Formats: sequence, C-alpha cells, structure tokens
Amino acid sequence: MLAEYALPITMVVALLVGIFSGYPVAFLLGGLGIVFAFIGDIPVAFLGTVGSRIFGGVIENWLLIAIPLFVFMGLMLESSGVARNLLMTLQRLFGRVHGGLAVSVALLGVVMAASTGIIGASVVMLGLLALPVMLGQGYKPEMACGVIAASGTLGILIPPSIMLVLMGSILQISVGALFKAALVPGLLLGVLYVAYLLITAKLHPEWAPLPDQKLLGTDKTPLPLALLRDLFGPMVLIVAVLGSIMTGIATPTEAAAIGAGGSLLLALVMGGLSFPTLRNTLRDTSRTSAMILFVVIGATCFSVVFKRLGGDYLIEDVITGTGLGPYGLLLLLMGLIFVLGFFLEWIEISFVVLPLVAPVVEALDFGFGLSGQGLLVWFAILVAINLQTSFLTPPFGYALFYLKGITAGQISIGTIYRSILPFVGLQLAGLTLCIVFPSLVLWLPGLMP
Repeated sequence: MLAEYALPITMVVALLVGIFSGYPVAFLLGGLGIVFAFIGDIPVAFLGTVGSRIFGGVIENWLLIAIPLFVFMGLMLESSGVARNLLMTLQRLFGRVHGGLAVSVALLGVVMAASTGIIGASVVMLGLLALPVMLGQGYKPEMACGVIAASGTLGILIPPSIMLVLMGSILQISVGALFKAALVPGLLLGVLYVAYLLITAKLHPEWAPLPDQKLLGTDKTPLPLALLRDLFGPMVLIVAVLGSIMTGIATPTEAAAIGAGGSLLLALVMGGLSFPTLRNTLRDTSRTSAMILFVVIGATCFSVVFKRLGGDYLIEDVITGTGLGPYGLLLLLMGLIFVLGFFLEWIEISFVVLPLVAPVVEALDFGFGLSGQGLLVWFAILVAINLQTSFLTPPFGYALFYLKGITAGQISIGTIYRSILPFVGLQLAGLTLCIVFPSLVLWLPGLMP
C-alpha cells in the first residue's frame, strides 16, 4: 500500500512540513500541486483543466461573493458602538449575580456572533471591552480569559458564518440548510458556557466577585428600555440576514448584501461612521477576503493533483480498512480533525480534508434514515463544531494569540492556555450531544425546508 500511494503520502508530508515552516499556505498548496504534477508525470494538458477548475469552481462561484460582504458587515459593526453599549446594559442586568459580568460577555459573544462572524474581530473586541473591567473587578484571570476567548469563537459557527459558506461550496450543499442546522448547536454552546459560568461562580464566588455599584455605569435609562435600545439594532440586522435566508426570501449572497448595507446604516445611526472608518474597513475586508480566496485557489490546485495521483483512493482505503462501523469511522474522523486543529487553520482542514472524506461519509448508514445531502449537512455541522475548537487549542489556537496580543504582557500565555481547558471540554460535550442526538442539528432544517 505504501508503494502504491507513495506520491500522495509524500504530498501530504510535504504540505505539513511546509505549513510548519511558516511558508504562506496559499503559495504552498498551489506550488505543491504543480511540483507533484511534474513528479507524477501528469500530462501538461491536465494542468489546463486545473485552471478551468479554478476559474469555473472559484472565480465564477457567485456563492463566494458572500464572503467579502459578511466580512465587511462584521468589521463595520466593530465601529458602531453596539457592542460597548450592550455589554454595559447586560452588566446592569446581571450586576448582582456572582459571575454576572462573565455571563454578560458570553451573551454578548452570542449576539455579536450572529451579527459579525469574524473571530479575530470578536475576540479583540470582547477582550478590549471586558478584560480590563473583569480584572479590575477581581475576576480570576483564567475565568476572564477563558470566557472571552470561547465566546469570541462562536462567530465561526453561529450563522452568518464564513466557514459555513465555504463548506457549502466545498461539499456542494445548500448554505441555507447549513445556516439552519448550525443555529441550535451554536446556541447550545452558548447555553453550556452560561451554565458553566454560573455554576463555577456559585461554587467559587471569589473567582467572580460582585461588582462595585459604581462599575455598573451611570446610565439612568430604565433597564427594560436600555435593553430594548441596545438590542434593537443588532436584532434587526440578525432577523434581516438570517430570517431572509431561512424563509427563502433571499439567497445567502443576497442576505450578505443586506447585512453589509444594514451594518453601514447601523454604524451611521450610532455615530460610528466616518471616512477613516470606512477606508480602514474596506482595506481590512479586502485583505481578509483576498487571503481566503487565494487559499481556495491554491487548495483547488492541490486537491485536483492529489486526486489524480490516487489520494482519494488512499483516504478511502485507510478509512474503510479500519474495520470500524459508521459511528466508529465518524469518531475516528472527528478525532483526526480535532488533532489537526492543534496545528492547522480551519481553511486548510476544510479544503484538504472535507473533499476527501465526504464521499466516504455520504455512503455510510447511521441508522436514522438520512442519506446523501441530509447526511452531509449533519456531518458538516459536526466538523464545524470541531473546527471551532481549533481556535482554542494550543499551540496554534488563533483566539489565544489574539487575546495575548491585547493583554500588553499583563497575563502569561500559560494562564491563557489554562483558561480555555474547561471551554474546550464544553465544546466537545456539545459535539458529543450533536452526534448522539442528530435532531439538534436536523430539527430546524426539517422544520423550515
């Protein structure tokens, strides 16, 4: 078997070595595809089909237009002042409960996840807003850092999510169905976070002291009116984007345009819109979108050549040769993706692993009457939950480095690593629940086909 699949195995090893060397992933994927095409004596004419595949599958894919629009929406909301006002109001709501500020951060993470979907922006925003207040209030650093990092990563799962848009493109399944399927699991994780925080604060009140009433702000607006005021803008945006997709009024790309326009209007209403803000948002949107699409192009070249060299048969033989049943294979794949998340970004894992394992998964029978597209929707959400964990797992968890970057040396990386352990456990618990109870994922798509 090793001799038969020597080239695809070497290709994977070269990819891992290249990633660990720090070489840009987009260049690495495309370059390895071309190099191994010549090593494998693939006809030069075949490389022309790679170009056609890139143009037809990526450049002409209208669905990917949603990526820069959702990125713009998330970045623009950073300038609207919505998050700051909402955090202060939520702190007033939970101010007399041990762990109330941590719960407020978790709830803000859920709301902003459904409005932005940009991990880096969410973690930095929550860190800048909440971390100084939590530390000043006497919170245990591990508790403060953990809830900020974990809540900030919810945006990659709770729709509108860039990851789900790309997964829909990779697996050729409905992005709308993925958005519906991801909503309940995403909210489930938020509930698990809040429950953990309240229980921990009850058992260890010294980890989450009650705030000085002066820290609750000077806003004299009655609390119900303040909640209505600060939740109205983001809720309208969430309903406009997700509601239009789930009811079939708009496609994901059209809904992304609605979200981008709505975020611009919201920033204007909140007084956060200016020419420098718009310029910086457009520049950061261009950078983020170009990075994602460049990786997509490189991954297309890599996967086409990898399959031509027999890589898809290699994966199929490795998986089916284990002798495991459907759930055994699923757990094996989830374990593999979890381990890869320690070292690779979700984009590389999605574009390298998903196209190879999806045909195998699609042919499995899990005994609950699903097959084909429905089965792939369930599998994609399980992978999405798993990949959300990759933002928190060292040594390369990006949320950890975003958080470390804004602490200005006040908190060690060791403290940050320890802070995420219970939240990684909660995410794995959420993943387990979605495996054991598939209806958590499939109920909403079945209710709103």
